[in-house]
Amino acid sequence: MPPKDHGAAKTRLLDAALHVIRAQGYSATTVDELCSAAGVTKGAFFHHFKSKEALGVAAADYFSAFADGIFAAAPYRKLEDPVDRLLGYVDFRRAILQGQLPDFTCLVGTMVQETYDTHPAIREACNKSMSDHAAMVEADIAQAIQLRGLKVEWSANSLALYTQAVIQGAFILAKAKGGPQVAADCIDHLRRYLEMIFTPSTMPKERR
Repeated sequence: MPPKDHGAAKTRLLDAALHVIRAQGYSATTVDELCSAAGVTKGAFFHHFKSKEALGVAAADYFSAFADGIFAAAPYRKLEDPVDRLLGYVDFRRAILQGQLPDFTCLVGTMVQETYDTHPAIREACNKSMSDHAAMVEADIAQAIQLRGLKVEWSANSLALYTQAVIQGAFILAKAKGGPQVAADCIDHLRRYLEMIFTPSTMPKERR
């Protein structure tokens, strides 16, 4: 009998966590449900994760790596102008609002809302994921400020975090409304705001 592929079992559990937790939340998700969705035994689960909390921490890291790969390969990353990259990032976030809510909402945003006070390890993993992603946006904002010669009273970091606040809030509204349109509308407003900051003279009148 060939040896069991323990690595594949771990990956299946993490993939299952990405879908199941986004669909029904961390607290409502059981180890049994994760095992069923992954097609592995409960023994396999505890071979890889000592607890559901440990799985939550690993899932946050896994989701972050998955998302980083998607954004790193996105076409807007090849644009030379940092303002174009920043607006391209927002356009890309809007474009991926496809499918059912669990397909495009954020795993770490979902988990941290539930666990920020009860599972510090998960909170820290979610914070790292969000902060690292915001840092990618911050780099383009900082370059855009320098390139445009702007004198601002706010930091690139604060604006980067604001973009994430809008996007995460948009996901919450999408869940409340039961569909992605409200999230798309929020992201459109975010784009208009960024245009006012960085390209006020060229912004189309209908988008002001």
